[in-house]
Amino acid sequence: MKKSILIIICSLLFFPLCNLQVYAQKKEINEAIDKVKANKNLDKVEASMTKLLKDSANRHNEKIWNLLFESLEKQYQSGNEKLYLKQKYDTASLFNIASRMYTAMTDYDSIDALPDKKGRVKLKMRKQNASTLNTIRPNLFNGGIYFIGKQNYKQAYALFDQYISAAEMPMFKSYNYSSKDKYLPTAAYWAAYCGYKMNDAKKVLHNTYLALKDKQHHESMMQYLSATYMLEKDTARSVETLKEGFHSYPTSSYFFAHLIDYYSGKADWKKANELTDKAIQANRTNATAWLTKSTLLINTGDYEHSFLIADSLLKRDSTMTDAWLNAGLAKFNMGVNLDKNPQNVRQKRQLILKYYKEALPYLEQYRKLAPKETSKWALPLYTIYLNLNMGKQFDEIDKILRNKS
Repeated sequence: MKKSILIIICSLLFFPLCNLQVYAQKKEINEAIDKVKANKNLDKVEASMTKLLKDSANRHNEKIWNLLFESLEKQYQSGNEKLYLKQKYDTASLFNIASRMYTAMTDYDSIDALPDKKGRVKLKMRKQNASTLNTIRPNLFNGGIYFIGKQNYKQAYALFDQYISAAEMPMFKSYNYSSKDKYLPTAAYWAAYCGYKMNDAKKVLHNTYLALKDKQHHESMMQYLSATYMLEKDTARSVETLKEGFHSYPTSSYFFAHLIDYYSGKADWKKANELTDKAIQANRTNATAWLTKSTLLINTGDYEHSFLIADSLLKRDSTMTDAWLNAGLAKFNMGVNLDKNPQNVRQKRQLILKYYKEALPYLEQYRKLAPKETSKWALPLYTIYLNLNMGKQFDEIDKILRNKS
């Protein structure tokens, strides 16, 4: 008997509480209706309806959804009108409203497409909402570009992602975006660009296939891909992308430089030389490729050929700092090689000194141009000053090396 009384008391307490909640929600909805009709406080209506929809019990309440849609549409129309009339208005706000409309209407579509108890699907708002979103969709793209200009890559990515994802959504099937929208590859590229700027590999790679169809930005996309694979420690894919990039753009310094770094790191001089020859073949005036060739020849011991290339580069452009180094090191190494040979030392001594004398002006000029690069010029100059009996200069270099150690 006591248990029954307790149940009755709890029920009496529960029902008024429920009634209060229902009453409060109805009041909130009615106030929202009034605000929408009066076209006032639309942002508050949006916030209110969004909050109500967070309750799973309200997810199928069409009245709440409709109020949310109306509040968003009216905000969008108002902003669009102000911009058209060149009145003061925050452009970013219009793009963000477009994004929120897209989110709300696509969220509802997933509910609208659910089958009823008999397994039937009766779409009530898909056609209308799809039409509305199709009209504003270009502003998702424009908004993405706008936010890139503001360096707000997170928001830019979000808008581009919405723009792209529409192509795969059932609610937009009749618009055939995948085949008819020529801006999809460009949107995918800019989305990847935003991911790259945020150091977010997942976002860079999310629409890779589509982004690579953007011919205007294909070279840049290949660069972002190779860098992203390296960030992911996927060296194999990074190098393959660099190879593909170099094959397509043999005059691009990016692919060439990064492949040279890779081959040099592995001391694979054969492949590095082959790559450099291809770069030179693609552009005979490519000074960077010729300088690289000169450096590679030093690494492989062809000092004479290396010197000829470096000296030729300096005759065209005396400001090429590393060409001074290569020319000096080539001559210096010719002397060092002879000095290592114990046979006929006396006969070769004059030739050794000749090479050191020829190396000297190049290395001294390199020192002037790159005074902080002591690791590159100090030891060769030390050896040259010692062998040429240049006491004053030798003492200076000796002091530099001692202080460094």
